[in-house]
Amino acid sequence: MQVARSSCLGIVAVLICRVAAWGREGAWEELPAVVQAIRTTEFPNRDFSIAEYGAHEGGAREGGAADCKPAIDAAIAECSAAGGGRVVVPRGEWLVNGPIHLRSNVNLHLASDATLKFSPEPRYYLPAVFTRFEGTELVNFSPLVYAIDQENVAITGAGTLDGQAGPKAWWPWKGKWGGEVDHGWQPGDPDQTAAVARLGKLADAGTSPTERRFGTDDYLRPSFVQFYRCRRVLIDGVRIINSPMWIVHPVLCESVIIRGVSVHSHGPNNDGCNPESCRNVLIEDCEFNTGDDCIAIKSGRNADGRRLNVPSENIVIRGCTMRDGHGGVTLGSEMSGGIRNVYVEDCEMSSPNLERAIRLKSNSLRGGFLENLFVRNIRVGEVSDAVIHIDLRYFDETGEHPPVVRNLHLDHITSEKSGRPLCFLGTARSPIRDVVIANCRFETAAEPSIIEHVESLQLLNVMQPE
Repeated sequence: MQVARSSCLGIVAVLICRVAAWGREGAWEELPAVVQAIRTTEFPNRDFSIAEYGAHEGGAREGGAADCKPAIDAAIAECSAAGGGRVVVPRGEWLVNGPIHLRSNVNLHLASDATLKFSPEPRYYLPAVFTRFEGTELVNFSPLVYAIDQENVAITGAGTLDGQAGPKAWWPWKGKWGGEVDHGWQPGDPDQTAAVARLGKLADAGTSPTERRFGTDDYLRPSFVQFYRCRRVLIDGVRIINSPMWIVHPVLCESVIIRGVSVHSHGPNNDGCNPESCRNVLIEDCEFNTGDDCIAIKSGRNADGRRLNVPSENIVIRGCTMRDGHGGVTLGSEMSGGIRNVYVEDCEMSSPNLERAIRLKSNSLRGGFLENLFVRNIRVGEVSDAVIHIDLRYFDETGEHPPVVRNLHLDHITSEKSGRPLCFLGTARSPIRDVVIANCRFETAAEPSIIEHVESLQLLNVMQPE
């Protein structure tokens, strides 16, 4: 049975066609094994304080700015050469004119009340490095904290990473933006529009990623923290604020743990955490207050995502708090390589500026598959749009790669206030398949649910406004 459109009012609605092969109870039984497969970091008990390598705290020395980057680079080099340990940032404010590039077996540790303040001057983030911009590989400005092809690497501690981005730095490069925060751009100012179009054309033409070179005058913002093709990654306890663009962005990584991290940044495309084409990821006990999606799982965009063909898989999100953002937990829209086996549990999501709790988005230009999503025990205070939102017509883009969305199980979700309980927008070519929503309560909602092009939908013990 296919549902073309339904308002889904009433207290209990049940539409049963067939049961997905992998039921929700069996999936949750697999969760301990999924978590156990995530390999953890381990570092020698050695400390390398940046103060011992010439770093000066306070941001001023002999009348000028005290750039701590040379000291940090030296400490990382010596720590790595010694076989690993902690590079320690002591209490205080420390200015860094340029990126920090981490190496294997190095744990960048920020002491309590320590702040690394990154210069917002773009020229310091050259020479360019191999990276990704919105799901497409290229050579561009270095992320502020970056590692590529490293193993056993971490950022830990109770300190702060401050990107110093804002209306006067990085954010205006977005160009026109509909966000609530003034990001500093005015009509006539330079922006990323032309470079984004050029990058897309290069990727569609199959140009080698190393030949897609961008930088000065292209206005493509870097991610804040990016680990690229790394194994055994840990980000634990730090606070991250004022990001140029995506904030925590592991790419093509395996065994990633992001724990106890607090993210506050409200600029354009300030997604809190974007695991992209990653395998075996745990995100737990984090807080997100962002200008875009709080967590957004991705796997490459369009031709470039299909070229690499590496899905994001085996991802666990638990115990997190989501405040402002476009979506609490989002899958897509750059998901051309596919996403599968995602577990979300025991999270709290609420803000008048949080638009959706669970969000899935793609279209037939981006394509990809999204399968085996398991969600339970989610407490939603308030969202302005749908509590659960699936949009396979995202951005009104169309192409020849209809996305596949199937086997979604959502249990015990409560919502006190929303724009609507559910909004499921499949297409005739890409119906949403095998969805179970059970034991959920949706209280005050401004509008009824919308269900279009969904096959095999079960609503079991679901309470919605009459």
